[in-house]
Amino acid sequence: MTEHLEKVPIDRLVPYARNARTHSKEQILQLRASIREFGFINPCLIDKVYNILAGHGRVQAAKEEGLTEVPCVFVEHLTEAQKRAYILADNRLALNAGWDEEMLSIELSELEGADFDLDLLGFTDAELHKLLGEIETEEDDFDLSVALEEASFVEPGDVWTLGRHRLICGDATKLQDVEALMDKKKANLILTDPPYAVSYESASGLSIKNDNLKAEEFYDFLLSSFKNMIEVSEAGASAYVFHADTEGLTFRKAFEDAGFHLSGVCIWAKDSLVLGRSPYQWSHEPILFGWNKRGKHEWYAGRAEKTVWQFNKPKKNENHPTSKPIDLLSYPIQNSSRANSIVLDLFGGSGSTLIACEQTDRICYMAEIDEKYASVILRRYVEFKSGDSSDVFALRDGKKIPYKKLVKTVG
Repeated sequence: MTEHLEKVPIDRLVPYARNARTHSKEQILQLRASIREFGFINPCLIDKVYNILAGHGRVQAAKEEGLTEVPCVFVEHLTEAQKRAYILADNRLALNAGWDEEMLSIELSELEGADFDLDLLGFTDAELHKLLGEIETEEDDFDLSVALEEASFVEPGDVWTLGRHRLICGDATKLQDVEALMDKKKANLILTDPPYAVSYESASGLSIKNDNLKAEEFYDFLLSSFKNMIEVSEAGASAYVFHADTEGLTFRKAFEDAGFHLSGVCIWAKDSLVLGRSPYQWSHEPILFGWNKRGKHEWYAGRAEKTVWQFNKPKKNENHPTSKPIDLLSYPIQNSSRANSIVLDLFGGSGSTLIACEQTDRICYMAEIDEKYASVILRRYVEFKSGDSSDVFALRDGKKIPYKKLVKTVG
């Protein structure tokens, strides 16, 4: 048996013509990234006339990276039949190994915590999603139409605690209201859905406050709201802002003028259109993505996330003109925050961000100016908690009042 290691000019290596193992373009790109990160540290196996027995993919990746030589182990004791069999065995036997998924999850979590690029490891986004314990969310079965018919029990200025979450019936443009909501805390992520200034109204007649402002008024409205978000968020906190394309310039200008860095625009591609007066019917919605430019933003997902997000519309969409599905909202939440992070939404609407935070182990601080919708948010949370309102209280006039007591006064 003669085996020795030496560096061999890459042009002398001869691939096996009948190699049954395939290497996709994507895998070669992964191998190239691995070589750049770690170096070429796994030698190829070759025979005495430089035929490759193991390492075809690595050699191809090395060539594309511009390497001129690679480490090789010469294997000279095998017969021709054994060489052919070994080429198959080397590839197949590796596939028979398994994973200790508990240990693998620990390793991946610690590498992620050390800011190592997990894309270099060869796992798919779906596999990493599962192994890192990222949470699958689901739509709650809340009937908004019924809740909106119920009497409102929230008063302007109320601050509510819902377990770890907070809700104020207040104005996003007033720093005093926003600071009362935050209670000296800072938001780690902003995820919000402001009025669009396009006079949205649902088929059932529901409309949104501040959704019919004139152009200059609307810019000032957005600028004040965005400045308040900057004021109460961590330096570098990421921000996602749903908006209408027809007001895209106004949203972008106010976003950047307030102090956010605009990284790009993502698109929610809906499964059905929204009927309107336009020649082309809208079946998408843009989302500004950026961060508080006072610091460096954080990213907790892989490098293959795309700007087009394909999520189905919520089935009961008619009850709020711009209602968002829970899985749509949980996607950026998990990409741009960790468990126990504070997620700020100053335009609470029907409370979808709060439910998404509850399902993903985040803390939601939410504002909603409309007493009716603030009441809906509270009813929705209590229903999601199977009717348990034991951790829901209003802070009103210096008193802490249980949810049940206030609901009864309008029931």
